[in-house]
Amino acid sequence: MKKLPHAVRKPLTKAYLTDLTYKINGAAIEVHKILGPGLLEKTYHACMIYELAARKIPFQSEFEIPFTYKGESIPLNFRCDFYIEDLLVVELKAAEATLPIHEAQLITYMKLLKAPKGILINFNVTNLYYNGHKTYVNHYFDQLPD
Repeated sequence: MKKLPHAVRKPLTKAYLTDLTYKINGAAIEVHKILGPGLLEKTYHACMIYELAARKIPFQSEFEIPFTYKGESIPLNFRCDFYIEDLLVVELKAAEATLPIHEAQLITYMKLLKAPKGILINFNVTNLYYNGHKTYVNHYFDQLPD
């Protein structure tokens, strides 16, 4: 797991999260531009660590998601690929297509972490910008100021 120190960030707003989303997508596009499609997910994951660190975006990699039920900690062994600035979940795939189970995975992680936004990135596409990423928001996002 890699964790970078937190920088002082601006107040949390929808605009802040939108800007952060652009930065993350830019990092993914850079990785895809250099590597192209067809590699294993682990390869893209390692390069995303490099790109996020180079862009000074605070993140945790392979973050284990805590879960409690009725006050008891229950080990689910859920790990999101990236947890950015303790508010945005990023899941990477290198699959023929993203499936509903991939979306459910991301949405589950967002809910458990109370993260207002998530990005699902599939590197196994010809054009990452048009076909390789999808952004999700939830009720935590709706509660944020513009």
